[in-house]
Amino acid sequence: MPLLRTEKLNHIYSAGTPFERVAVSDVNFAVEKGEYLGIIGATGSGKSTFIQHLNGLLKPTSGSVYYEGRNIHESKGYARETRFKVGLVFQYPEYQLFESTVFEDIAFGPKNMGLSEAEVRERVLEAAGFAGLKEAQLEKSPFELSGGEKRRAAIAGVIAMRPGVLILDEPTAGLDPQGRDEIVGNILNYKKAREATIIMVTHDMEEISRSVDRIVLFERGKIALEGTPAQVFSEVKLLNELGLSAPKVTLVAERLRELGLPLKKDIYMIEHLRDELKQLREARG
Repeated sequence: MPLLRTEKLNHIYSAGTPFERVAVSDVNFAVEKGEYLGIIGATGSGKSTFIQHLNGLLKPTSGSVYYEGRNIHESKGYARETRFKVGLVFQYPEYQLFESTVFEDIAFGPKNMGLSEAEVRERVLEAAGFAGLKEAQLEKSPFELSGGEKRRAAIAGVIAMRPGVLILDEPTAGLDPQGRDEIVGNILNYKKAREATIIMVTHDMEEISRSVDRIVLFERGKIALEGTPAQVFSEVKLLNELGLSAPKVTLVAERLRELGLPLKKDIYMIEHLRDELKQLREARG
């Protein structure tokens, strides 16, 4: 049984008015425990609206969301409980920091869970470690931190609730390459330590190609394509039609095929292209 799934999920903004807009349309979706899933799609494709249903932040116009086999909207109490189990990190979450210290910001979720002071402290320190924050930074005001440190603090605030599913909307947006790598590394550390399920929304095809087990592509509120990175990134023509781009190495391999080199179609990492070219060179002596 999938850990988290949707069944015929629909969401309509301003239903019944002249401004009615279908944001999510009849989506059947499932993710397994421990899976690392990437969600991609052009701006306005429904990605962000969709993920806000997965922890009950938005309620479907019709259809259902299930966590561990239970409809998350079966009661207000279970919907609230689900929000602790399915953590959601919004895009640019650092703008939502509001407490006087980093410690208090990270502690906000655990305190709302009704945990003891000792348990809250344990979770704050653990989450700060996963997010790459030093203990000395916890007593600072969030506004004394750098942009990347604020991002880590905001992510730590969700991790501190120890969600079984961690959903992140463009977690590396606006960061430099080193910052992006560090954030992704932090997320992978949490996944491994807690055997958590990760769902990441991103426009960064290079990043997603290296990390995820499976990719879901949204278009006009529907799932247009899903599969392994190799399967999805082999659909270069479709990605281009939808305003997306495969990883640069995939595009290089595509051009080399056009020039006559017999390369495989499932090249989406630099190591794949290197190995393919090496084999061709050895085969030709």
